[in-house]
Amino acid sequence: MAEVATSATSEQLLVVVDPVARRSDGESVRIAKDVLGAGAGMKLCLPDGPEEFARALGRRGSRRPVVVGDDRALIRAVSLLHRHRELAGCALSVVPVGSAVSLARSLGVPAGTVAAARAVLDGVERRMDLLVDDSDGVVLGALRIPPVTGAPGETESETADPGRPWLRTCQSLVRTLVPAARPSRLAAAPEPGPSRLRVEVDGETLVDLNQPVEAVSVSPGADGTASVEVRPVSVGAEASPLLAEGRTVTVSGAHFRYRADAVVSGPVRTRTWVVREGAWGLTLPTGA
Repeated sequence: MAEVATSATSEQLLVVVDPVARRSDGESVRIAKDVLGAGAGMKLCLPDGPEEFARALGRRGSRRPVVVGDDRALIRAVSLLHRHRELAGCALSVVPVGSAVSLARSLGVPAGTVAAARAVLDGVERRMDLLVDDSDGVVLGALRIPPVTGAPGETESETADPGRPWLRTCQSLVRTLVPAARPSRLAAAPEPGPSRLRVEVDGETLVDLNQPVEAVSVSPGADGTASVEVRPVSVGAEASPLLAEGRTVTVSGAHFRYRADAVVSGPVRTRTWVVREGAWGLTLPTGA
């Protein structure tokens, strides 16, 4: 892991550049470093992988952490700070670089590299709600059941590094070479279709196992509550979605996968998410 210290000013930043961002868009990374370095004292870290990323963040001291990378890098940073119970006293900043940056933009981070870097320097901290599940996982934006993108058998390892398209090509080749005489492995992945799930919001059942559903979505709402939407399977006329708000959401039933922000998880039989009000801080442009 390379570390470079710049001239110190009253503002001290720890800029952690995700390795995927360096491989996928080195020019944007260079621009972000130039803008940040011109406006504040900066310690630059170039980790080679997740472990070095975690060490760099853990050794930030009094410096304000800035992540240069895509949505996965942002999620990784929030997850690490949550795991060490350091979110309350840490304002995180991000300069989105990469192909998957829709989460950062939905949170209010500017799309352009220069604008995002300027927001790091001139913006203000906004406290945001966080969904925390019973395995200590976090959700910044929203979760979907079933996952809104990807194959039914998609796992986190298959989407962990968008900067390595060759990995998906190799995986596809391996699947192609699997002998046809072994169909049982393929049959293990459930076919896409309606699910039978029980969805409970603050202990009240919103939909039960006897009602097939097409989709469930949960996202942090306002005032420490989560917004829940369940779309029942329609017969004839389109069924109206079931809506609710609450602080605790539990989904249970047959094994299901879910997409939380940019990561597909599961299968699980039950999962509970709890809203943590104002649990984490993100630097955003003034007035955003």
